[in-house]
Amino acid sequence: MGFRMGIVGLPNVGKSTLFNALTRTAAAQAANFPFCTIEPNVGEVAVPDARLDTLAGIAGSRQIIPARMTFVDIAGLVRGASKGEGLGNQFLANIREVDAIAHVLRCFEDDDVTHVEGRIDPVADAETIETELMLADLDSIERRLANLSRKLRGGDAEALVQDRLLRAALAALEDGRPARSVTIAEEDAKAWAMLQLLTAKPVLYVCNVEESSAATGNSQTARVAEMAVQQGAGHVVISARIEEEISQLDPEDAELFLSELGLEEAGLSRLIRAGYDLLGLRTFFTVGPKEARAWTIRAGTRAPQAAGVIHGDFERGFIRAETIACDDYVTLGGEAPAREAGRLRIEGKGYEVADGDVLHFLFNA
Repeated sequence: MGFRMGIVGLPNVGKSTLFNALTRTAAAQAANFPFCTIEPNVGEVAVPDARLDTLAGIAGSRQIIPARMTFVDIAGLVRGASKGEGLGNQFLANIREVDAIAHVLRCFEDDDVTHVEGRIDPVADAETIETELMLADLDSIERRLANLSRKLRGGDAEALVQDRLLRAALAALEDGRPARSVTIAEEDAKAWAMLQLLTAKPVLYVCNVEESSAATGNSQTARVAEMAVQQGAGHVVISARIEEEISQLDPEDAELFLSELGLEEAGLSRLIRAGYDLLGLRTFFTVGPKEARAWTIRAGTRAPQAAGVIHGDFERGFIRAETIACDDYVTLGGEAPAREAGRLRIEGKGYEVADGDVLHFLFNA
């Protein structure tokens, strides 16, 4: 299981440059004019995880298969998108299909790169897009409520739930707050997700800075950080230009380049980790001589459902899971020593898989 993160922002903030770096391709044309990305470019990237390489080394795995995640580079939005300005309708349709939003904000000065609003103000840029998404949600909710009236008169149970949730979202939006600010009960989570409200998507602010600020940030990123804290959103500081350069280097040269810039790791790693935290994702591993593989699940996933990520038959015929914590596997030197040391546990259907578990599933065919 992976997830889809939409890269959004105003034109010329560095979305396509970041996408190119993330996917190590030139599929997204980066140009100094609005709407250079007409169709949403989609790229799948490997999730970097040093634990996987370590596990594979211990097990002598012939193949290493990392977890995957999908980035979608979505056309730039401008003021008035909720009314169809620019490529607004397309932008709004594409954003409904992603699980989370990586909102790229321009936090650098460069006279050679125009800004669609004629000024550098990342907080105002964020507010521009948030306002357009809120207006689009308001319009959508009002139309949906009108369409529910007949079903409500008939006492349709599903319509009653939708009406209640839509009105909760409407109250928040009319108060100037996004739908994600609404507290949703666990039993309503599925129905809430089905509403596909744009402002219900989790947001990660990506501060695109000049090279000299990649390690420490700048005054603009500090403002974004403060905004993110107030909203309960995430934020990362990245130089898209640096990331694009790194993507063209071999691993050793990339490590040296990062060190010279005072960076411990590439922005991709920070972005993915922040994305994982944003969506409550976790990783478990399957390890053997043939392959070492990372799998992505949501926090709270129980053992049978984790098995189902590998294959549906594993979930349907689930008997038990044998699990070793990653740290124990590494410290003790593999499955056999961990078993001998009593660090291999037998877990049943109620077990919630922990991040880093090395799992082996037993099931009936």
